[in-house]
Amino acid sequence: MSGKNFATAINRKSSELVQKDAEANITDDFVLVARVREGDRKAFSDLVKRHQKGVLRLAVRFMKDMDAAEDVAQESFIKAYERLASFEGRASFKSWLFQITVNTARNRLRERRDGMTDVDQVPLAVAAKAESSLVHGVIVELIQKHVDTLPFKQRTALVLRIYEDLSFKEIAEIMKCPYDTAKANYRHALLKMKEELSQNQELKTWSFETENIWIELTKHTMEAEV
Repeated sequence: MSGKNFATAINRKSSELVQKDAEANITDDFVLVARVREGDRKAFSDLVKRHQKGVLRLAVRFMKDMDAAEDVAQESFIKAYERLASFEGRASFKSWLFQITVNTARNRLRERRDGMTDVDQVPLAVAAKAESSLVHGVIVELIQKHVDTLPFKQRTALVLRIYEDLSFKEIAEIMKCPYDTAKANYRHALLKMKEELSQNQELKTWSFETENIWIELTKHTMEAEV
């Protein structure tokens, strides 16, 4: 077997293992949900342990304040427990839980409007696992400023896709919109960022990093057009 074929086989096997792990997690969630419905409260504690990091990370990106994010996370789990009877299992438990978290964060941001800020003007937290692949060093701050100004739906699609690495199917489930609408929000967010960044004078002094930005934005934009 050639080196190229061997690498392809390894990549394929790795993808299969990741897929199996994801399917196993979904199955385990459904089992735990069933146990909770039967009165097993410990099963819900297990669900919280499995998803608390993801929920808190998502809440932080919207609230940009750890205390507020923790409140959102706690409220989201309480709502999930109270609404568990309405969980139909058509989407994964994670998608359903993220949907509750996004809506809870948005409601909290709306409460801040009174003389403070608009829901579409609240910055997201900077930390994100995919951020390092987009930019380096000080350029991160410039990118973040433009992400912060995106409309809420576009920002949500971008966060879930780039930062949380969710599929468009999962994003559509979380945003409660058609698949094509989720992709459209994501694509519009990328195009808007691309347009605004192209006019940024400071970026023009960072040739290497700027080139990386256009490569990444173009790649993600093409993904949204498939």
